[in-house]
Amino acid sequence: MELTYLRTFCEVAASGSHTRAAENLGYAQSSVTAQIAKLEEMYGAKLLERSGRGMAPTFAGRTLLRYARQMLALSEEAKEVIAEGQTGELAIGSIETLAAYFLPQRLHHYRKQYPDIRIRVLPGSETDIIAAVRNKSADFGLIFDMPYASDELQVLALQPEELFIIVHPGHPLAGHGSAELSRLAAEPLVLTEDTCTYRNFLLQKMRGLGLTPRVELEFGNLEGIKQAVKHEWGIAFLPGYTVSEELRRGELKAIPVSEDGGKGFFIQLIYRKDRWLSSSFKRFIELMQAGG
Repeated sequence: MELTYLRTFCEVAASGSHTRAAENLGYAQSSVTAQIAKLEEMYGAKLLERSGRGMAPTFAGRTLLRYARQMLALSEEAKEVIAEGQTGELAIGSIETLAAYFLPQRLHHYRKQYPDIRIRVLPGSETDIIAAVRNKSADFGLIFDMPYASDELQVLALQPEELFIIVHPGHPLAGHGSAELSRLAAEPLVLTEDTCTYRNFLLQKMRGLGLTPRVELEFGNLEGIKQAVKHEWGIAFLPGYTVSEELRRGELKAIPVSEDGGKGFFIQLIYRKDRWLSSSFKRFIELMQAGG
């Protein structure tokens, strides 16, 4: 029974609302309220409080949340061990670009083999994804960065991917075989949010050359960035896999960065070294490494 209460508590903390938690879990709102009250009685502390964005964990609640996620993850792991990984849940933390352009085909193949496994893709920044894998709220993480290393996590470099300067076909750079980063100093940049690894890579490189980047627009999604470049509001810096369709249709141009300035990044799969790997989880890793 306590695990049920903890699952409800985690859902309220994630959604910020008793009502949304009830909808997500298929409970009546009164049942959610009663379960939270029982949990607070059991632990002798106030776990949730109202904030500007709805319900948020208190200090005691944030402490319990870490343990609750681990307890629920261990419960799911036990079910997987018993069922030999044929049922259960697979939670994947992923940055937006990989969730949109790398995962779908691979998950399609995976679901054909394991139709009874529920898949959750949890979007977030690289920092959030690594934290989620560490605290066991995600089974696997997909990141895009320079080679990552950790004593606690297993890191598999799946494939290298080059970063390009993305421009409108009519832009002066469109006819160049490559471009130096110094050429970007006078250009308005359309970039991702400031938690993005390759955005920070570009800005650090430019500042290291004594250049002042002109960040004109920021978008939290790739489609906004691509539309901005198509409307000639600026130029972007993106992985090649995110613009392959637009390049094929001639809607955008990708210019390599000279002196390998766009190389060195890898799509990487991470998971805990102490994670028990069911046959289904091992197959997931194989599909990620095989390229779908």
